[in-house]
Amino acid sequence: MSYFMGIDLGTTSARAIIVDGENGQVVAAGTSEYPLYTPQPLWAEQDPADWWCGTIEAVKKALFEGAGKLGKAPEIVAIGLSGQMHGVVLLDEEGEILGPSLIWCDGRAQAQCDYITEEVGAEKLIELTANPAIVGFSAPKLIWLREHCPDQFLRAAHFLLPKDFIRYKLTGEFASEVSDASGTLLFDVANRKWSEEMCHKLEIDSDLLPDVYESTVVSGQVSPQAAAQTGLRAGTPVVGGGGDQAAGAVGNGIVRAGLVSSAIGSSGVVFAHSAIPALDPGGRVHTFCHAVPGSWHVMGVTQGAGISLRWFRDEIAGRHEIETALVSGTDIYEILTRQAAEAPAGSEGLIFLPYLMGERTPHLDPQARGVWFGLTAAHRRSHLVRSVLEGVSYSLKDCLSLLEDMGLPIEEIRASGGGGKSQLWRQIQADMFEREVVTINATEGPAYGAALLAGVGTGFWKDVGSACDSCIQIRSRTAPIHANSEVYRRYYPLYKEIYIKLKPLYRQL
Repeated sequence: MSYFMGIDLGTTSARAIIVDGENGQVVAAGTSEYPLYTPQPLWAEQDPADWWCGTIEAVKKALFEGAGKLGKAPEIVAIGLSGQMHGVVLLDEEGEILGPSLIWCDGRAQAQCDYITEEVGAEKLIELTANPAIVGFSAPKLIWLREHCPDQFLRAAHFLLPKDFIRYKLTGEFASEVSDASGTLLFDVANRKWSEEMCHKLEIDSDLLPDVYESTVVSGQVSPQAAAQTGLRAGTPVVGGGGDQAAGAVGNGIVRAGLVSSAIGSSGVVFAHSAIPALDPGGRVHTFCHAVPGSWHVMGVTQGAGISLRWFRDEIAGRHEIETALVSGTDIYEILTRQAAEAPAGSEGLIFLPYLMGERTPHLDPQARGVWFGLTAAHRRSHLVRSVLEGVSYSLKDCLSLLEDMGLPIEEIRASGGGGKSQLWRQIQADMFEREVVTINATEGPAYGAALLAGVGTGFWKDVGSACDSCIQIRSRTAPIHANSEVYRRYYPLYKEIYIKLKPLYRQL
Protein backbone atom coordinates (compact mmCIF):
# COMPACT_ATOMS: atom_id res chain seq x y z
CA MET A 1 0.00 0.00 0.00
CA SER A 2 1.13 3.57 -0.68
CA TYR A 3 0.45 5.91 2.21
CA PHE A 4 1.09 9.65 2.11
CA MET A 5 1.09 12.02 5.06
CA GLY A 6 -0.16 15.60 4.99
CA ILE A 7 0.77 17.92 7.85
CA ASP A 8 -1.10 21.21 8.24
CA LEU A 9 0.19 23.79 10.70
CA GLY A 10 -2.95 25.77 11.47
CA THR A 11 -3.46 28.85 13.62
CA THR A 12 -4.91 26.88 16.52
CA SER A 13 -3.59 23.35 15.98
CA ALA A 14 -1.38 21.01 14.00
CA ARG A 15 -3.13 18.34 11.98
CA ALA A 16 -1.51 15.22 10.50
CA ILE A 17 -3.41 12.81 8.25
CA ILE A 18 -2.48 9.62 6.42
CA VAL A 19 -4.00 9.07 2.97
CA ASP A 20 -4.19 5.73 1.17
CA GLY A 21 -3.06 6.53 -2.36
CA GLU A 22 -4.96 3.58 -3.82
CA ASN A 23 -8.38 4.99 -3.00
CA GLY A 24 -7.73 8.52 -1.67
CA GLN A 25 -9.22 7.68 1.73
CA VAL A 26 -7.97 9.20 4.97
CA VAL A 27 -7.04 6.19 7.10
CA ALA A 28 -5.77 8.02 10.18
CA ALA A 29 -5.42 11.49 11.65
CA GLY A 30 -4.09 13.31 14.68
CA THR A 31 -4.48 16.84 16.05
CA SER A 32 -2.70 18.86 18.70
CA GLU A 33 -3.60 22.38 19.82
CA TYR A 34 -1.28 25.21 20.88
CA PRO A 35 -1.80 28.75 22.16
CA LEU A 36 -2.12 32.09 20.38
CA TYR A 37 -0.84 35.14 22.25
CA THR A 38 -2.24 38.67 21.88
CA PRO A 39 -0.10 40.76 24.28
CA GLN A 40 -1.46 44.04 22.87
CA PRO A 41 -4.36 45.07 20.64
CA LEU A 42 -3.62 44.14 17.00
CA TRP A 43 -0.74 41.87 18.04
CA ALA A 44 -0.83 38.13 17.36
CA GLU A 45 2.11 35.89 18.18
CA GLN A 46 2.95 32.21 18.53
CA ASP A 47 5.98 30.30 19.74
CA PRO A 48 7.46 28.15 16.94
CA ALA A 49 8.55 25.65 19.58
CA ASP A 50 4.84 25.09 20.32
CA TRP A 51 4.28 24.34 16.63
CA TRP A 52 6.97 21.68 16.63
CA CYS A 53 5.66 20.06 19.81
CA GLY A 54 2.17 20.11 18.31
CA THR A 55 3.43 18.58 15.07
CA ILE A 56 5.23 15.78 16.91
CA GLU A 57 2.08 14.97 18.87
CA ALA A 58 -0.20 15.13 15.81
CA VAL A 59 2.10 12.88 13.76
CA LYS A 60 2.39 10.33 16.57
CA LYS A 61 -1.40 10.28 17.01
CA ALA A 62 -1.89 9.69 13.26
CA LEU A 63 0.70 6.90 13.16
CA PHE A 64 -0.76 5.27 16.28
CA GLU A 65 -4.32 5.45 14.93
CA GLY A 66 -3.13 4.14 11.58
CA ALA A 67 -1.41 1.19 13.24
CA GLY A 68 -4.59 0.42 15.16
CA LYS A 69 -6.81 0.49 12.09
CA LEU A 70 -4.44 -1.28 9.71
CA GLY A 71 -2.99 -3.81 12.12
CA LYS A 72 0.51 -2.48 11.58
CA ALA A 73 2.26 0.87 11.44
CA PRO A 74 1.67 2.47 8.04
CA GLU A 75 4.87 3.07 6.10
CA ILE A 76 4.70 6.64 4.86
CA VAL A 77 6.00 7.01 1.29
CA ALA A 78 6.25 10.81 1.39
CA ILE A 79 5.14 13.84 3.38
CA GLY A 80 3.57 17.10 2.24
CA LEU A 81 3.46 20.26 4.34
CA SER A 82 0.88 23.01 4.60
CA GLY A 83 0.27 25.78 7.07
CA GLN A 84 -0.76 29.28 8.00
CA MET A 85 0.90 31.81 5.72
CA HIS A 86 2.82 35.07 6.21
CA GLY A 87 4.20 34.43 9.70
CA VAL A 88 7.83 35.39 10.37
CA VAL A 89 10.21 32.95 12.04
CA LEU A 90 13.78 34.17 12.60
CA LEU A 91 16.55 31.70 13.40
CA ASP A 92 20.19 32.31 14.26
CA GLU A 93 23.18 30.62 12.63
CA GLU A 94 22.67 27.56 14.83
CA GLY A 95 19.03 27.29 13.80
CA GLU A 96 17.77 28.43 17.20
CA ILE A 97 14.53 30.45 17.48
CA LEU A 98 15.21 34.15 18.14
CA GLY A 99 11.75 35.18 19.34
CA PRO A 100 8.02 34.68 18.93
CA SER A 101 6.59 34.52 15.43
CA LEU A 102 4.45 37.44 14.29
CA ILE A 103 1.70 35.49 12.53
CA TRP A 104 -0.68 36.24 9.69
CA CYS A 105 -3.31 38.11 11.73
CA ASP A 106 -0.82 40.37 13.51
CA GLY A 107 -1.74 43.97 12.66
CA ARG A 108 1.03 46.05 14.22
CA ALA A 109 3.01 46.88 11.08
CA GLN A 110 0.84 49.48 9.32
CA ALA A 111 3.60 52.12 9.53
CA GLN A 112 5.95 49.68 7.83
CA CYS A 113 3.37 49.05 5.09
CA ASP A 114 3.18 52.81 4.53
CA TYR A 115 6.98 52.92 4.32
CA ILE A 116 7.07 50.08 1.76
CA THR A 117 4.38 51.69 -0.39
CA GLU A 118 6.19 55.03 -0.32
CA GLU A 119 9.61 53.51 -0.93
CA VAL A 120 8.57 51.21 -3.79
CA GLY A 121 5.44 52.94 -5.14
CA ALA A 122 1.93 51.50 -5.11
CA GLU A 123 1.85 50.62 -8.81
CA LYS A 124 5.39 49.28 -8.77
CA LEU A 125 4.50 47.00 -5.85
CA ILE A 126 1.73 45.38 -7.89
CA GLU A 127 4.14 45.07 -10.82
CA LEU A 128 6.90 43.46 -8.74
CA THR A 129 4.90 41.28 -6.32
CA ALA A 130 1.30 41.23 -7.71
CA ASN A 131 0.07 42.53 -4.34
CA PRO A 132 -0.06 45.69 -2.20
CA ALA A 133 1.64 46.15 1.16
CA ILE A 134 -0.69 44.98 3.92
CA VAL A 135 0.01 44.21 7.55
CA GLY A 136 -0.70 40.51 7.10
CA PHE A 137 2.28 39.96 4.81
CA SER A 138 5.77 39.01 5.94
CA ALA A 139 7.93 41.91 4.72
CA PRO A 140 6.24 44.56 6.92
CA LYS A 141 6.71 42.26 9.92
CA LEU A 142 10.40 41.81 9.09
CA ILE A 143 10.87 45.57 8.92
CA TRP A 144 8.98 46.03 12.20
CA LEU A 145 11.33 43.55 13.85
CA ARG A 146 14.32 45.34 12.34
CA GLU A 147 13.11 48.62 13.84
CA HIS A 148 11.77 47.43 17.21
CA CYS A 149 13.86 44.31 17.95
CA PRO A 150 17.24 45.20 16.38
CA ASP A 151 19.25 42.76 18.50
CA GLN A 152 17.02 39.89 17.39
CA PHE A 153 17.10 40.99 13.76
CA LEU A 154 20.88 41.45 13.64
CA ARG A 155 21.38 37.91 14.93
CA ALA A 156 19.04 36.44 12.31
CA ALA A 157 20.63 34.12 9.76
CA HIS A 158 17.42 32.57 8.40
CA PHE A 159 13.85 33.71 7.79
CA LEU A 160 11.27 30.96 7.46
CA LEU A 161 7.50 30.81 7.08
CA PRO A 162 5.60 28.76 9.68
CA LYS A 163 5.24 25.48 7.78
CA ASP A 164 8.81 25.83 6.54
CA PHE A 165 10.00 25.94 10.14
CA ILE A 166 8.41 22.49 10.46
CA ARG A 167 10.26 21.45 7.28
CA TYR A 168 13.50 22.61 8.90
CA LYS A 169 12.75 20.63 12.07
CA LEU A 170 11.89 17.54 10.00
CA THR A 171 14.74 17.71 7.49
CA GLY A 172 17.32 20.31 8.52
CA GLU A 173 16.69 22.14 5.23
CA PHE A 174 15.99 25.86 4.93
CA ALA A 175 13.44 25.80 2.11
CA SER A 176 10.07 27.10 1.00
CA GLU A 177 7.83 26.81 -2.05
CA VAL A 178 6.20 29.22 -4.45
CA SER A 179 2.66 29.45 -3.05
CA ASP A 180 3.73 30.38 0.50
CA ALA A 181 6.58 32.61 -0.68
CA SER A 182 3.99 34.56 -2.72
CA GLY A 183 2.59 36.00 0.52
CA THR A 184 5.82 37.56 1.74
CA LEU A 185 5.84 40.70 -0.47
CA LEU A 186 9.41 39.71 -1.35
CA PHE A 187 8.44 37.32 -4.16
CA ASP A 188 8.16 37.90 -7.91
CA VAL A 189 4.85 36.09 -8.30
CA ALA A 190 4.67 36.37 -12.09
CA ASN A 191 8.13 34.80 -12.54
CA ARG A 192 7.96 32.46 -9.50
CA LYS A 193 11.21 33.53 -7.81
CA TRP A 194 12.47 35.86 -5.07
CA SER A 195 12.44 39.50 -6.13
CA GLU A 196 15.97 40.90 -6.00
CA GLU A 197 14.56 44.37 -6.59
CA MET A 198 12.23 44.19 -3.57
CA CYS A 199 15.03 42.95 -1.33
CA HIS A 200 17.26 45.78 -2.55
CA LYS A 201 14.62 48.47 -2.12
CA LEU A 202 13.74 47.30 1.39
CA GLU A 203 17.35 46.60 2.39
CA ILE A 204 16.60 43.01 3.30
CA ASP A 205 19.54 40.66 2.84
CA SER A 206 18.50 37.99 0.35
CA ASP A 207 20.76 35.53 2.20
CA LEU A 208 18.04 35.44 4.88
CA LEU A 209 15.62 33.86 2.40
CA PRO A 210 15.27 30.09 1.99
CA ASP A 211 15.61 28.20 -1.27
CA VAL A 212 12.26 28.10 -3.05
CA TYR A 213 10.73 25.17 -4.96
CA GLU A 214 7.58 24.27 -6.82
CA SER A 215 5.05 22.64 -4.53
CA THR A 216 5.52 19.09 -5.85
CA VAL A 217 9.33 19.05 -5.68
CA VAL A 218 11.08 17.01 -2.98
CA SER A 219 12.77 19.53 -0.69
CA GLY A 220 14.42 17.21 1.86
CA GLN A 221 14.23 13.95 3.77
CA VAL A 222 13.24 13.23 7.36
CA SER A 223 16.38 13.35 9.49
CA PRO A 224 17.32 10.63 12.00
CA GLN A 225 16.72 13.10 14.86
CA ALA A 226 13.23 14.01 13.61
CA ALA A 227 12.48 10.34 13.00
CA ALA A 228 13.30 9.56 16.62
CA GLN A 229 11.01 12.37 17.81
CA THR A 230 8.03 11.67 15.52
CA GLY A 231 8.07 7.95 14.71
CA LEU A 232 8.47 8.67 11.00
CA ARG A 233 11.01 6.75 8.95
CA ALA A 234 14.37 8.49 8.47
CA GLY A 235 14.88 9.34 4.81
CA THR A 236 11.17 9.81 4.04
CA PRO A 237 10.88 12.46 1.27
CA VAL A 238 9.27 15.80 2.15
CA VAL A 239 7.87 17.77 -0.79
CA GLY A 240 7.49 21.52 -1.08
CA GLY A 241 3.81 21.48 -0.12
CA GLY A 242 1.81 24.68 -0.08
CA GLY A 243 0.49 27.58 1.93
CA ASP A 244 -2.75 26.60 3.61
CA GLN A 245 -4.95 28.19 0.97
CA ALA A 246 -3.13 26.70 -2.02
CA ALA A 247 -2.88 23.27 -0.40
CA GLY A 248 -6.51 23.53 0.69
CA ALA A 249 -7.47 24.31 -2.90
CA VAL A 250 -5.68 21.17 -4.07
CA GLY A 251 -7.52 19.25 -1.35
CA ASN A 252 -10.77 20.67 -2.72
CA GLY A 253 -9.87 20.00 -6.35
CA ILE A 254 -9.64 23.70 -7.28
CA VAL A 255 -7.04 23.03 -9.95
CA ARG A 256 -8.87 24.12 -13.11
CA ALA A 257 -10.53 27.30 -14.37
CA GLY A 258 -14.17 27.75 -13.32
CA LEU A 259 -13.80 25.99 -9.98
CA VAL A 260 -13.98 28.23 -6.89
CA SER A 261 -13.74 27.38 -3.22
CA SER A 262 -15.31 29.13 -0.27
CA ALA A 263 -13.26 28.02 2.73
CA ILE A 264 -14.07 28.99 6.30
CA GLY A 265 -11.32 28.28 8.79
CA SER A 266 -9.80 30.79 11.20
CA SER A 267 -9.88 33.14 8.24
CA GLY A 268 -12.25 32.88 5.29
CA VAL A 269 -11.09 32.61 1.69
CA VAL A 270 -12.77 32.68 -1.70
CA PHE A 271 -10.24 31.08 -4.03
CA ALA A 272 -10.16 30.77 -7.83
CA HIS A 273 -7.68 28.98 -10.09
CA SER A 274 -6.08 31.07 -12.85
CA ALA A 275 -3.86 30.11 -15.79
CA ILE A 276 -2.22 33.55 -15.68
CA PRO A 277 -1.14 35.91 -12.85
CA ALA A 278 -4.41 37.91 -13.00
CA LEU A 279 -4.18 41.20 -11.10
CA ASP A 280 -6.59 43.57 -9.35
CA PRO A 281 -5.06 47.05 -9.84
CA GLY A 282 -6.36 48.05 -6.41
CA GLY A 283 -4.77 45.06 -4.75
CA ARG A 284 -8.01 44.17 -2.97
CA VAL A 285 -7.53 40.47 -3.68
CA HIS A 286 -4.32 38.46 -3.56
CA THR A 287 -2.66 36.94 -6.61
CA PHE A 288 -0.28 34.14 -5.66
CA CYS A 289 1.43 31.19 -7.31
CA HIS A 290 -0.73 28.10 -7.08
CA ALA A 291 0.54 24.79 -5.72
CA VAL A 292 -0.19 23.47 -9.23
CA PRO A 293 3.06 24.07 -11.15
CA GLY A 294 2.75 26.71 -13.86
CA SER A 295 -0.50 28.20 -12.58
CA TRP A 296 -1.67 30.93 -10.21
CA HIS A 297 -4.63 31.64 -7.99
CA VAL A 298 -6.63 34.69 -6.97
CA MET A 299 -8.21 34.89 -3.55
CA GLY A 300 -10.14 37.26 -1.37
CA VAL A 301 -9.56 36.96 2.35
CA THR A 302 -11.81 37.57 5.35
CA GLN A 303 -9.59 37.95 8.41
CA GLY A 304 -12.09 37.02 11.13
CA ALA A 305 -14.21 34.17 9.76
CA GLY A 306 -13.99 31.16 12.06
CA ILE A 307 -12.25 33.42 14.55
CA SER A 308 -15.53 35.33 14.92
CA LEU A 309 -17.50 32.19 15.77
CA ARG A 310 -14.77 30.99 18.11
CA TRP A 311 -14.84 34.39 19.86
CA PHE A 312 -18.62 34.05 20.20
CA ARG A 313 -18.16 30.56 21.64
CA ASP A 314 -15.57 31.70 24.15
CA GLU A 315 -17.03 35.06 25.22
CA ILE A 316 -20.78 35.11 24.48
CA ALA A 317 -22.12 31.55 24.47
CA GLY A 318 -24.04 30.73 27.63
CA ARG A 319 -22.81 28.40 30.35
CA HIS A 320 -25.71 26.06 29.57
CA GLU A 321 -24.48 25.46 26.02
CA ILE A 322 -20.91 24.87 27.19
CA GLU A 323 -21.99 22.46 29.94
CA THR A 324 -24.30 20.64 27.54
CA ALA A 325 -21.43 20.17 25.10
CA LEU A 326 -19.13 18.86 27.81
CA VAL A 327 -21.67 16.43 29.26
CA SER A 328 -23.05 15.12 25.96
CA GLY A 329 -19.81 15.13 24.00
CA THR A 330 -21.54 17.23 21.33
CA ASP A 331 -19.47 19.77 19.47
CA ILE A 332 -20.25 23.22 20.90
CA TYR A 333 -20.35 24.59 17.35
CA GLU A 334 -23.12 22.16 16.47
CA ILE A 335 -25.11 23.42 19.45
CA LEU A 336 -24.56 27.02 18.39
CA THR A 337 -25.56 26.45 14.77
CA ARG A 338 -28.72 24.63 15.91
CA GLN A 339 -29.56 27.78 17.88
CA ALA A 340 -28.76 29.94 14.83
CA ALA A 341 -31.21 27.90 12.73
CA GLU A 342 -34.01 29.05 15.04
CA ALA A 343 -33.60 32.63 13.76
CA PRO A 344 -34.84 33.66 10.30
CA ALA A 345 -32.65 34.71 7.38
CA GLY A 346 -31.44 38.25 8.01
CA SER A 347 -31.58 37.78 11.81
CA GLU A 348 -34.49 40.25 11.89
CA GLY A 349 -32.30 43.19 10.98
CA LEU A 350 -29.27 42.34 13.14
CA ILE A 351 -26.05 42.71 11.12
CA PHE A 352 -22.59 41.65 12.27
CA LEU A 353 -19.36 43.01 10.80
CA PRO A 354 -16.73 40.29 11.38
CA TYR A 355 -13.76 42.64 11.54
CA LEU A 356 -12.38 41.39 14.86
CA MET A 357 -8.87 41.24 13.37
CA GLY A 358 -9.15 44.17 10.97
CA GLU A 359 -10.01 43.24 7.40
CA ARG A 360 -8.29 42.41 4.12
CA THR A 361 -10.73 42.04 1.22
CA PRO A 362 -12.01 44.45 0.11
CA HIS A 363 -10.99 47.13 2.65
CA LEU A 364 -7.29 46.47 3.37
CA ASP A 365 -7.92 48.08 6.75
CA PRO A 366 -6.19 46.77 9.89
CA GLN A 367 -8.09 49.37 11.95
CA ALA A 368 -11.52 47.98 11.05
CA ARG A 369 -13.46 46.69 14.06
CA GLY A 370 -16.26 44.24 14.66
CA VAL A 371 -19.78 45.63 14.98
CA TRP A 372 -23.28 44.46 15.81
CA PHE A 373 -25.72 46.84 14.15
CA GLY A 374 -29.47 46.89 14.65
CA LEU A 375 -29.53 45.21 18.06
CA THR A 376 -32.87 45.41 19.92
CA ALA A 377 -34.38 43.91 23.05
CA ALA A 378 -36.32 41.53 20.81
CA HIS A 379 -33.14 39.78 19.66
CA ARG A 380 -32.18 36.49 21.27
CA ARG A 381 -28.98 34.46 21.35
CA SER A 382 -30.18 32.64 18.22
CA HIS A 383 -30.17 35.96 16.34
CA LEU A 384 -26.73 36.83 17.65
CA VAL A 385 -25.08 33.62 16.54
CA ARG A 386 -26.89 33.55 13.19
CA SER A 387 -25.81 37.13 12.53
CA VAL A 388 -22.18 36.04 13.05
CA LEU A 389 -22.59 33.31 10.42
CA GLU A 390 -24.26 35.81 8.11
CA GLY A 391 -21.67 38.54 8.71
CA VAL A 392 -18.84 36.21 7.73
CA SER A 393 -20.83 35.16 4.65
CA TYR A 394 -21.42 38.79 3.64
CA SER A 395 -17.67 39.27 3.79
CA LEU A 396 -17.14 36.21 1.60
CA LYS A 397 -19.68 37.65 -0.84
CA ASP A 398 -17.48 40.77 -1.02
CA CYS A 399 -14.64 38.50 -2.11
CA LEU A 400 -16.71 36.59 -4.66
CA SER A 401 -18.00 39.83 -6.19
CA LEU A 402 -14.44 41.04 -6.81
CA LEU A 403 -13.49 37.81 -8.56
CA GLU A 404 -16.54 38.21 -10.79
CA ASP A 405 -15.56 41.80 -11.53
CA MET A 406 -12.09 40.58 -12.60
CA GLY A 407 -13.72 38.33 -15.19
CA LEU A 408 -12.73 35.03 -13.58
CA PRO A 409 -15.17 32.25 -14.51
CA ILE A 410 -17.28 30.89 -11.65
CA GLU A 411 -18.91 27.62 -12.64
CA GLU A 412 -18.94 25.76 -9.34
CA ILE A 413 -18.47 26.83 -5.70
CA ARG A 414 -17.12 24.24 -3.27
CA ALA A 415 -17.57 24.88 0.45
CA SER A 416 -14.85 23.66 2.78
CA GLY A 417 -13.26 24.15 6.18
CA GLY A 418 -15.23 24.19 9.41
CA GLY A 419 -17.89 26.34 7.79
CA GLY A 420 -18.26 23.85 4.97
CA LYS A 421 -19.20 21.13 7.47
CA SER A 422 -22.19 23.13 8.71
CA GLN A 423 -25.34 22.61 6.64
CA LEU A 424 -26.73 25.91 7.89
CA TRP A 425 -23.60 27.87 6.99
CA ARG A 426 -23.58 26.27 3.52
CA GLN A 427 -27.22 27.27 3.07
CA ILE A 428 -26.49 30.86 4.11
CA GLN A 429 -23.66 31.02 1.58
CA ALA A 430 -25.80 29.56 -1.20
CA ASP A 431 -28.57 32.04 -0.39
CA MET A 432 -26.19 35.02 -0.37
CA PHE A 433 -24.16 33.99 -3.43
CA GLU A 434 -27.39 33.03 -5.23
CA ARG A 435 -25.52 30.01 -6.55
CA GLU A 436 -25.44 26.32 -5.74
CA VAL A 437 -22.79 25.36 -3.20
CA VAL A 438 -21.37 21.84 -3.25
CA THR A 439 -19.27 19.75 -0.91
CA ILE A 440 -16.88 16.95 -1.77
CA ASN A 441 -15.86 13.67 -0.19
CA ALA A 442 -12.51 15.10 0.98
CA THR A 443 -13.02 17.23 4.08
CA GLU A 444 -9.47 17.66 5.39
CA GLY A 445 -8.60 20.64 3.16
CA PRO A 446 -4.94 21.73 3.47
CA ALA A 447 -3.65 18.51 5.05
CA TYR A 448 -5.34 16.46 2.34
CA GLY A 449 -3.96 18.67 -0.41
CA ALA A 450 -0.49 18.39 1.11
CA ALA A 451 -0.77 14.59 1.05
CA LEU A 452 -1.79 14.65 -2.62
CA LEU A 453 1.17 16.91 -3.42
CA ALA A 454 3.42 14.37 -1.69
CA GLY A 455 2.04 11.65 -3.96
CA VAL A 456 2.62 13.74 -7.07
CA GLY A 457 6.12 14.68 -5.95
CA THR A 458 7.13 11.03 -5.62
CA GLY A 459 5.52 9.92 -8.88
CA PHE A 460 2.45 8.08 -7.59
CA TRP A 461 0.23 10.42 -9.62
CA LYS A 462 1.55 12.03 -12.79
CA ASP A 463 0.28 15.52 -11.91
CA VAL A 464 -1.94 17.42 -9.49
CA GLY A 465 -5.00 17.27 -11.75
CA SER A 466 -4.73 13.48 -11.98
CA ALA A 467 -4.44 13.18 -8.21
CA CYS A 468 -7.60 15.26 -7.71
CA ASP A 469 -9.52 13.38 -10.42
CA SER A 470 -8.59 10.11 -8.74
CA CYS A 471 -9.56 11.08 -5.22
CA ILE A 472 -12.24 13.80 -5.20
CA GLN A 473 -15.99 13.46 -5.86
CA ILE A 474 -18.97 15.72 -5.14
CA ARG A 475 -21.01 14.57 -2.14
CA SER A 476 -23.73 17.18 -1.58
CA ARG A 477 -25.40 20.09 -3.31
CA THR A 478 -27.10 23.05 -1.59
CA ALA A 479 -29.33 25.19 -3.78
CA PRO A 480 -30.23 28.77 -2.85
CA ILE A 481 -33.62 29.41 -1.27
CA HIS A 482 -35.17 32.24 -3.26
CA ALA A 483 -36.97 33.88 -0.34
CA ASN A 484 -33.76 33.98 1.72
CA SER A 485 -31.81 35.39 -1.22
CA GLU A 486 -34.28 38.27 -1.41
CA VAL A 487 -33.67 39.07 2.27
CA TYR A 488 -29.89 39.03 1.85
CA ARG A 489 -30.11 41.06 -1.34
CA ARG A 490 -31.85 43.76 0.70
CA TYR A 491 -29.43 43.70 3.65
CA TYR A 492 -26.13 43.30 1.77
CA PRO A 493 -25.91 46.99 0.68
CA LEU A 494 -26.58 47.99 4.29
CA TYR A 495 -23.79 45.67 5.48
CA LYS A 496 -21.38 47.44 3.12
CA GLU A 497 -22.62 50.92 4.07
CA ILE A 498 -22.06 50.35 7.80
CA TYR A 499 -18.31 50.00 7.29
CA ILE A 500 -18.17 53.10 5.10
CA LYS A 501 -20.00 55.19 7.69
CA LEU A 502 -17.91 53.91 10.61
CA LYS A 503 -14.50 54.00 8.97
CA PRO A 504 -13.68 57.58 10.10
CA LEU A 505 -14.55 56.62 13.69
CA TYR A 506 -12.18 53.62 13.81
CA ARG A 507 -9.20 55.98 13.75
CA GLN A 508 -10.38 57.55 17.01
CA LEU A 509 -10.18 54.30 18.99
